[in-house]
Amino acid sequence: MRRETMTPHSPALRHTPLDADEMARSELAFSPLVTEHLLASGRFRVTAETPDMVELFQRVARRVGDALGRPVVSYANGRDIVIAFPSM
Repeated sequence: MRRETMTPHSPALRHTPLDADEMARSELAFSPLVTEHLLASGRFRVTAETPDMVELFQRVARRVGDALGRPVVSYANGRDIVIAFPSM
């Protein structure tokens, strides 16, 4: 079995954006996890380096806020996205 490694001259790995069905399934799948973390600690943080991952977790944040009947905020910095209850 040959093991390949990335070298500086290797082609870059490419991210394939989620299609609409994958986006919808992911939103449904991540919502309970994010809800659990928010209720336990008040925030959820995940790496979201691509625009479609940011969009996915913003959708999750809206869904969780609607389900809990509470305001939920999300902010991304180009590497991570944080979903939290707003501080009052």
